Amino acid sequence: MKIAIINGPNLNLLGKREPEVYGNLSFETYFEQLQSKFPAIQLVYFQSNIEGELIDALQLHGFDADGIILNPGGFTHTSVAIGDAIAAIPSKVIEVHISNIHAREDFRKLSHVSAKAVGTIAGLGLFGYALAIDWFVQHKAS
Repeated sequence: MKIAIINGPNLNLLGKREPEVYGNLSFETYFEQLQSKFPAIQLVYFQSNIEGELIDALQLHGFDADGIILNPGGFTHTSVAIGDAIAAIPSKVIEVHISNIHAREDFRKLSHVSAKAVGTIAGLGLFGYALAIDWFVQHKAS
């Protein structure tokens, strides 16, 4: 089983950026923990601050991955193009947000991704990524 994790803008700063919201752990360190927790799954990780590169990654993995976990960061609220890219690929996508976007500023309550994703996990910290992997494993088994 192959699952791609695609993170959007500013998520390269995890562990440094607003630790009261996003925690003290870098995503690279967390990714190593995910690999240890799910050794039978091929996990692929990509992060970019550039919208077009996120779309390219969705298109690249969207035809061969068993699932995609996408945290589009701030592009969640602005990018119709990322939503369109999800609609164009056969792989299922789970939208993940580390913070609870619905408990933050009003503009964060709009997502151009949610309607195209199979589900959304928000506000559970980095644990949301593991939950998404668990969902893909259960879905593949059924």
